[in-house]
Amino acid sequence: MGKMKYARLGRSGLKVSKLCLGTMNFGVDTDEKEAFRIMDAALDAGINFFDTANIYGWGKNAGRTEEIIGRWFAQGGGRREKVVLATKFYGDMSDETDGPNSEAGLSAYKLRRHLEGSLKRLQTDHIELYQMHHVDRNVSWDELWEAFGVAIHQGKIGYVGSSNFAGRDLVKAQYEAKASRTLGLVSEQHKYSLLCRLPELEVLPAAEELGIGVIAWSPLDGGLLSGHALRPVEGSKRAGNPERVERHRAQLEAFGALCRDIGESDANVALAWTLVHPAMTAPIIGPRTLGQLEGALRVVDLELSDDVLKRIDEIFPGPGGSAPQAYAW
Repeated sequence: MGKMKYARLGRSGLKVSKLCLGTMNFGVDTDEKEAFRIMDAALDAGINFFDTANIYGWGKNAGRTEEIIGRWFAQGGGRREKVVLATKFYGDMSDETDGPNSEAGLSAYKLRRHLEGSLKRLQTDHIELYQMHHVDRNVSWDELWEAFGVAIHQGKIGYVGSSNFAGRDLVKAQYEAKASRTLGLVSEQHKYSLLCRLPELEVLPAAEELGIGVIAWSPLDGGLLSGHALRPVEGSKRAGNPERVERHRAQLEAFGALCRDIGESDANVALAWTLVHPAMTAPIIGPRTLGQLEGALRVVDLELSDDVLKRIDEIFPGPGGSAPQAYAW
C-alpha cells in the first residue's frame, strides 16, 4: 500500500485525501467501538477527509452518528485537529421545537439552528465544510449566502458545499456568490458510479468549469458494484434488491470477469474509475467494518489502463459524453 494522495477541494486552498471516509453506517450497522477503530485506522492511513450529516442515525435517532464522531474527537490525541470535517443540513431532525420549520429544506433559520446542533454533537467549535444536503429552490441565494457569511465570519464554518444540486443550481449558486463577493461553493457531493453516469451530461462539466470539487456518494451503488451482489460472502449484506441485481446481472458478471482478469477487486476498480474524471476530488467510502476500510486503501494507487477503461465503457455505457454533444450533432 502506497502513501495517501491529496488534492485541493475545488478552487479552495484546502487539501483533502482522495478517499473520503463516509460515516453513514456508524451507529446504525456499525457499533461505536468499531467506528472508533475505523476512524483511527483511516487517520493512520492518511485519510483526513471525514463526511457525515446531521440526520445520520435516522428518524428519532438522527444525530447519533455525529455524537459518535464527537466522542471519538473527545479522546484527544490530535484527532480533531487532523480531520477535515464535513457535515450537512437539510433534513428533518425530529426536533419538536423546530415546529413548522422541521420539514426538509434550507433557510437561514435552519442553518443557524442545525449548525449549532451539529457543533454540540460533534464536540467541536468549527466545521471545515458545511454542506446543503439537497437543493431547495424555494429559498433565495440572498438568504443563504448572507447566512453562510455570518457563520463563516463567526469562525463556525470554513467552506460551503452542496449536495444533490443540478448543473443549473451550481451555476446559479456561483453567480449569486460572485455578486455577493463571496467564494461560493467549493464542493458538490453527487451520486456517481458505473451504474449512474448521468452526471457526465451536465453536473460534472459544470463543476469542472466552475472550480467545484466533486465528491462521489454511493460510488458502489449501495454495494451493487462491490462484487458481493452476485457472490455474497459471510457477514456481508446482499447488495441491492433482488430485482435490481437480476436486471444488472449480465453487466455485473462481465465487470467481475474484467476485474479478475486484471487481478483487482470489483469494489476497488469501481472506486478507482470515479477518480478518472477530472472533476472528481474523492469518492466516499462507507465501510461498515475495519476490513472494508483496509480493502479500499489501495484505490489511490490503482491506475486503470485505456484498454480497461474502454472495456468498462462497453459494459457500463455512459450517456456518451457531456451535453449537448452526447445527444445532438
